[in-house]
Amino acid sequence: MPIWIDDPADPALLDYVGLTDVALRRRTEPERGLYIAESDKVIRRALAAGHRPRSFLMAERWLTDLADLVSWAESSGIPVYVGTHRIIEDLTGFHLHRGALASMQRPELPAVGSVLAAARRVVVLEDIVDHTNVGAIFRSAAALGVDAVLVTPRCADPLYRRSIRVSMGTVFQVPWTRIDPWPGGVELLRDNGFHVAAMALSDDSVSLDELAAAPPERLAVVMGTEGDGLSTRTVASADSVVRIPMAGGVDSLNVAAASAVAMWALRGAPQGLADGAG
Repeated sequence: MPIWIDDPADPALLDYVGLTDVALRRRTEPERGLYIAESDKVIRRALAAGHRPRSFLMAERWLTDLADLVSWAESSGIPVYVGTHRIIEDLTGFHLHRGALASMQRPELPAVGSVLAAARRVVVLEDIVDHTNVGAIFRSAAALGVDAVLVTPRCADPLYRRSIRVSMGTVFQVPWTRIDPWPGGVELLRDNGFHVAAMALSDDSVSLDELAAAPPERLAVVMGTEGDGLSTRTVASADSVVRIPMAGGVDSLNVAAASAVAMWALRGAPQGLADGAG
């Protein structure tokens, strides 16, 4: 049976406390081995990827709309907490209008080598700190045939609630892991047969069109943090530096937009293999 809640301070609900506090969640979620999935679609994609729920939290009306999930949770011994919108808002810090939340067990990240083994097109996210951008890049990666995503140690968490939501749950279907150290990891990519292309403005950069016309067989495209772009060490370590041709006096795009443009230029066969760099 669903567990009705009337006290947002109930210790059983600790997973859901203060979900809008980015600093708190950045610290507590990895430490406690959890992440939060929001909305029916995202939760179902997480479950389809084999992730294990710790509990569910929803308003009363969703007991009917999500009846199959509720029934499965009950038969599996997973708590389903139900409360008024006011109680849930007091608990989480925001108005829940996307159906449900699930506290999910954070999966163990795979080794870089295993993620790269079957990949031909990889995107590396260097120190991208905005969770919206991270989620948007994952969604583009899933849609445009990227085989894997690598994130550097200081990059925002792809499993943060907002990243997951913006990605529409595609963060669960694109293989990814953290690459550490960085930019020392450039050598690891090269050792695995990848041409490393840094997206940056420099005097020796080549056009995205030029590289896409004669792409390497295995390619890792490195996208830089908002504002500052890629570090000078990363640019110096790369095999090539690539720019997107611009018009209208514009010199750069938002990193999520730039990554989508590069992925589109490198799209390949229907099975998801891309064919160029940017």
